[in-house]
Amino acid sequence: MLVGDREYSGIELARAYWHEVVGPLLEAAFPGVPLAAARIGTGSDVLGLDDPTSRDHDWGLRLSVFVPSDTAAAVGSVGSELERRLPVAFRGHPTRFAFTGRSDATHQVDVGTVGAFADSRLGFDPQLASTLDWLSLTGQAALEVTAGEVFADPVGELAAACAALAWYPADVWRHALAADWARLAQELPLMGRAADVGDDLGSRVIGARLSQVAMHLAFLLERRWPPYAKWFGTVFGRLDSAPDLAPHLQRTLSADTLRDRELGLVDALDLLLERQNTLGLTHVERATIPFWDRPYRHPDPAIVTQLLAEVTDATLRALPPGLGTIEQRTDNVDVLVDAAARRRMIG
Repeated sequence: MLVGDREYSGIELARAYWHEVVGPLLEAAFPGVPLAAARIGTGSDVLGLDDPTSRDHDWGLRLSVFVPSDTAAAVGSVGSELERRLPVAFRGHPTRFAFTGRSDATHQVDVGTVGAFADSRLGFDPQLASTLDWLSLTGQAALEVTAGEVFADPVGELAAACAALAWYPADVWRHALAADWARLAQELPLMGRAADVGDDLGSRVIGARLSQVAMHLAFLLERRWPPYAKWFGTVFGRLDSAPDLAPHLQRTLSADTLRDRELGLVDALDLLLERQNTLGLTHVERATIPFWDRPYRHPDPAIVTQLLAEVTDATLRALPPGLGTIEQRTDNVDVLVDAAARRRMIG
């Protein structure tokens, strides 16, 4: 909706919807009940990345309202009150509309408890997460809880959930970092070997895959949750390291010669290792070393060795270093968006 010379973002619209309509309505109906409210969950607007194209489906007046965990029985009453009393529209947007895969137009104010919401996104309680829970977590799932905006949180349950998801525990972080370096080691020499036997397309595919791993490694080193594929490159571009890394990765992706393709990755990996060393996680001089007697490079095995040397968690020490988290094991969307499926693949 145009206001002056600009349009509302989804977050701005949700904020106004809560403060001007939903919040006052529920305060009148349930005085004294400490309800929380936020625009979190799915949707490009949660990441602050919605634009006019986003508005062709599943965009509009969306909110999450949370009753305290000790009054979960009130969920149904709150939902019924909203169904009865919400207006037809707010600021030119319908309060009831159909979602993808559904034909019925309903209000999109989700009502529940913080615990149930977190479980639906993560598959576990972030304040009680086990090592396997952390390994089953995707960056996008974490962002669906921690991104967006909280409009009210009188009991502090949303704040507690977000704080618990601030970042991986130290051992899981090291394990995930080691997994990316192990994945790079597995395929970096293959990029050159494919090119040498005339498989330029195969070499390019490997180079693109390794560039994605390098970008994921940059997210890990900056302790930032990576979003799903649509916004992965966009949010990568906002990392502190992106201005230095991006030209090298672009060189890899656009190179017409193996030499340029390999040098692009090698230079990017040196920058990533430098940052990792600065964090005190490793102390390795160069990211890559010669691959046997062949004219290729691969990551120095000392990187993985040093990362894992400080890991004491027994679950992690029993795992091969290359497995990592669920999003390092698979890019199958049907798995990554299903918390139960993610957990089955990890455990």
